[in-house]
Amino acid sequence: MSDDVVDLLNYINGEFRPALCDHWIDDLAPATGQLIARIPCSDHRDIDKAVQAARNALPDWSILTHTERADWLDKIADALEARAEEVAQLESLDAGKPISLARAVDATRSVANFRFFAEEVRTFCPETFKMKDATNHVVYKPVGVAGLITPWNLPLYLLSWKVAPALAMGNTVVAKPSELTPMSASLLAEIIDDVGLPSGVFNLVHGSGEHAGAPLTSHPGVDLISLTGGTETGAKVAAAAASSFKKLSLELGGKNATIVCADADFEKTVPGVVRAGFLNQGQVCLCGSRILIEEGIYDDFVEALLTEVQSLQIGDLSDPDTTLGALISKEHLEKVAGYISLGQEEGGTILTGGATPEGMPEEFAGGNWLSPTVIDGLAPDSRTATEEIFGPVVTLHPFADEAEALAIANNTDYGLAGSVWTADLEKGRRIAEGIDTGMVWVNTWLHRDLRVPFGGVKESGVGREGGRWSLEFYSHAVNICIKQD
Repeated sequence: MSDDVVDLLNYINGEFRPALCDHWIDDLAPATGQLIARIPCSDHRDIDKAVQAARNALPDWSILTHTERADWLDKIADALEARAEEVAQLESLDAGKPISLARAVDATRSVANFRFFAEEVRTFCPETFKMKDATNHVVYKPVGVAGLITPWNLPLYLLSWKVAPALAMGNTVVAKPSELTPMSASLLAEIIDDVGLPSGVFNLVHGSGEHAGAPLTSHPGVDLISLTGGTETGAKVAAAAASSFKKLSLELGGKNATIVCADADFEKTVPGVVRAGFLNQGQVCLCGSRILIEEGIYDDFVEALLTEVQSLQIGDLSDPDTTLGALISKEHLEKVAGYISLGQEEGGTILTGGATPEGMPEEFAGGNWLSPTVIDGLAPDSRTATEEIFGPVVTLHPFADEAEALAIANNTDYGLAGSVWTADLEKGRRIAEGIDTGMVWVNTWLHRDLRVPFGGVKESGVGREGGRWSLEFYSHAVNICIKQD
């Protein structure tokens, strides 16, 4: 094992410790295929210890005031901000994304999540409803122990999105990050340990979904589960949590439509559509992987789109000009490549991409690389056009009018997000309201206000997080009615 390979440990009850078994999982760098870390292959015994630690810490943590807990979040944010470049470097290495993206999104947003929820909980007050002869006081109590399961595409970004509101509302936490991208979660545990958060309030258990994730979701000592992941995983988690009636939030997959109207501003729309399709190598659940283009501009828009896609720089993650990195794993690369082949079998034509990028340096020979791919000519109801690929692959579809655009946009089992591009804002809002999703952008994409609800419909998930919706999810509303004499 190389000297550069690190052994990451679980963080349970304020201590870093290996798994109770002596098994490890290899963590490989997506860009090179090289071993960069090992994590404990934890099992139900490690989950038991973490849950017990969280339960023991719950009474003292839950009785703190909102302001006291907010102060702890600010301490974490300050320490995380001081190590922002380290976060970016780890995310780039571990997730295979360009350093520019890791700096601008992952590192920045992780700090912002803690700061935002610190401020949000400070102003989150009990509600009062008066009757003629009584007063109702609605107070929000912690749910208990929160099991938080996060994915590999935005590791610390999404972990902080869950940890911050969970702690803010007085819960204690057992977190299980993806075994594919464990490094930034371990860094967060280091930071939490350094700032002195009371032992047991935050616990981190590494491992696979089968051996660590499943015992966490079914554990009788866990009161709440928040998962961001694939729809198949979400179904398993929902089934495991159902028997004990755990509070549940599932942010799952997406197959999102990007609707380009004939009056759209090409200069702004083309870069926006390409960003929506290929950010993070298309490995974002919100990505607009189905591009619907009004017939009158179809040929011209496709030409401009291809020019923009072919200008994307793929390769050296450390180069600030690089816009695309590697896919997360060999297995995922094979899955995405399989969909490209399927698209051809279904009658699609690859207009660009579809293969390993040419001229890659030798150091990246073992990495998981794929050129950004655009497929034309597919039926809107084909598998390639309706199933989540989660890679740098988009499909193109013409539409005649709003009704046809909406019919295509809504013809999947998913309902997470979408975008509409038009000069007519009234039309944009009208179309947006017709899309069966949890969120829609008009003339932009992934323009996030942390105060608004986040989540999907259909097979894209259950529940909403973000702003007050997060604070309400990570708490129980209790009504106290006081009768006046």
